[in-house]
Amino acid sequence: MALQATGPLVESEQTLAGMRPRPPWWKNLLWFCQRKPLGAFGAILVILLVVVAIFAPAIATGDPLETNSKYVFNPPTGDTWLGGDQIGRDVYSRLVYGTRISLVVGLLSVLFGVTIGFLIGIVSGYFGGITDLVVQRIMDAMMSFPALILALAIMAGLGASVTNVVIALSAVFIPGAARTIRSQALSIKEVDYVLAARAVGAGDWRIILRHMAPNCAATFIVLASISLGWAIVVEASLSFLGVGIPPDVPSWGGMLNGVAQNSLDVAPWLGVFPGLAIAITVFAVNLLGDALRDVLDPRMRGAN
Repeated sequence: MALQATGPLVESEQTLAGMRPRPPWWKNLLWFCQRKPLGAFGAILVILLVVVAIFAPAIATGDPLETNSKYVFNPPTGDTWLGGDQIGRDVYSRLVYGTRISLVVGLLSVLFGVTIGFLIGIVSGYFGGITDLVVQRIMDAMMSFPALILALAIMAGLGASVTNVVIALSAVFIPGAARTIRSQALSIKEVDYVLAARAVGAGDWRIILRHMAPNCAATFIVLASISLGWAIVVEASLSFLGVGIPPDVPSWGGMLNGVAQNSLDVAPWLGVFPGLAIAITVFAVNLLGDALRDVLDPRMRGAN
């Protein structure tokens, strides 16, 4: 009798062991900081940048558009912490407000571009056939252009504005995201639970929304985090070339454009501050993106 009771007891213990509650969020956060210290450092930098963007009016020392003739090419002083530009605007205030533009444009363009690419990739991979063929040829045509050239072409047709920069950058991110998600969707649609859902009569869109999309969510997060740094670089490049953010809106690329056109030989140090801001932001975003990729991508877990 004792031997007969042992089996169910062991099974019940194994069942209970498999039903352990998930650890609280702060333990997951502590685990992430311990396993990925560089990623945690990048996250701290990104949080600081977000705080600067949100509280820019309180952090800046003045109006970023206000001009003062006595501050033209003024070196860093107590009145102008980082000096004055070619028309006497406070460089520090423009740098602070430029953080808001870079993050907003970068986040919106990545959100729209990667989301649209995500949906296109899932639909293309799931349905296959002529749908997949047509969609992938369109994506191939878009990817045949370098990202900056494609963005320049779109901006040339739309004109310089914050909204148009978001549209141009979103279009740049669509084909890469679609190709990546499609490759994952091709493998997911053949797994047992998808085949079972199809066998019991679940519709295509129900399968896509209930089974395909959730299992591609981790890839979406990784793509978005990695793409953000590139979005900030392209936005700054467009503004530097004079076809991105309008001159009346403070932006890091616009500050570099002003230095290149008017003060490269007079006050070249004015380009150091926006250049450092771009480099630090991209560095922080890439650190965080690489860490999220290692944690969320199953192919990377074994290697780490």
